[in-house]
Amino acid sequence: MGFEIGDLLHGDLRSVIEAIGLIGIFAIVFLESGMMVGFFFPGDSLLFTAGFLASQGFFNIWVLALGSFVFAVLGDSIGYAIGHKYGKRLFSKEDSLLFHKDHLKKAESFYEKHGGKTIILARFIPVIRAFAPVVAGIGSMKYPTFVAYNLVGAFFWAIGMSFLGYFLGNVIPDVDKYLLPIIAFIILASVAPAIYHIVKEKYAK
Repeated sequence: MGFEIGDLLHGDLRSVIEAIGLIGIFAIVFLESGMMVGFFFPGDSLLFTAGFLASQGFFNIWVLALGSFVFAVLGDSIGYAIGHKYGKRLFSKEDSLLFHKDHLKKAESFYEKHGGKTIILARFIPVIRAFAPVVAGIGSMKYPTFVAYNLVGAFFWAIGMSFLGYFLGNVIPDVDKYLLPIIAFIILASVAPAIYHIVKEKYAK
C-alpha cells in the first residue's frame, strides 16, 4: 500500500500509518525530533492515531510507545550534537526545501525565553520541536542537563500520546467514528501554544 506526503499532512492518517507500519512511525518520530528536516510531520496526531490502532490490535502498544520514545530521544540527541558541532554556522546556511533559518531563529527565541524546559515544551509545539535541541547544542546547556530534559520530554510526548490514543480507543465505543475530530483537536492543541507565543510577543512590543 503506497501513500504520498500529502496524505500524511492533510489526509487519512490511519491509512498512512497502516501503510508505513512501526518502522515508518519510528523514522518520522526520529526525523521530527531535533533533526531540522521533519518539522512538517504531524507527530502528535501520528502518535495518537498509532496508539488508537494499537487498541484495535494493529500494533503492540508497548513496542509502539517504547520504540517511539527511544527514537525521539535519539533524534533530539543527534540534533544537540549537530548544534554543538556546527554552532552559529547553521544561521548562515542557505534556505532549502527542508531547512529554513527562520525556524531556527524562532526556536532560538523560544529557548532564550524558556531556558532548559524548552526541550520539554517543544515536544508539543510543531516546528519548534525539530529545532530546539539544535539550539540547545549551540547554546550553553550542559549535555547531562539536556539529557534529563530530553528523557522527560520524550516520555510525555512519545509514550503519553501513544497511550492516550490507546486508552481512548479502549474506553470509547466506536471511537473510530470520532477519530478525525479528535485528531483535529490534537493538532489545534499542538499549534495553540505557538500561536499564543506569537500573539504575546506581538503585543509585548
